[in-house]
Amino acid sequence: MRLFSLVSVLAFIVSCTSQETPPASRSAQFTGYPQNLFSSFKTDCAGPGDKYVKTATGSFECRETLPPEATAYLILSFDGYPQNLPQIVTRLSSTKNQAGYRVDADMFFLVPQKSGDTLRIPIESEELDRVFSRLYTKYGGTPV
Repeated sequence: MRLFSLVSVLAFIVSCTSQETPPASRSAQFTGYPQNLFSSFKTDCAGPGDKYVKTATGSFECRETLPPEATAYLILSFDGYPQNLPQIVTRLSSTKNQAGYRVDADMFFLVPQKSGDTLRIPIESEELDRVFSRLYTKYGGTPV
């Protein structure tokens, strides 16, 4: 009987303790190379219209084709070139440092222009930053 009382008291204390949520960040520190994170990133970038690209040592991108509505919006809003469709790009980069590895994420749209240039439109969102923080935490990182 005493054990159940102790468990109830501990459950009450834990439920009243503030639960720390990681800061909203697109960067995280890992003690070792986060191979599982990068493997999952590559696996998730295998759908129709997706292209996985290694852009540099420790830097990878997933370039995805957008739905028709988003494609049309970007072409019309940013004077895009309909013969070369816009893409959404998610980039993960790792850098070795004294504490292990720092991983940085970036998301942006690439909108090809009629002139031949490509317009890069960053995607900024605190909710998206929170999603990255949760992802990093799930894979053993500490958002910074």
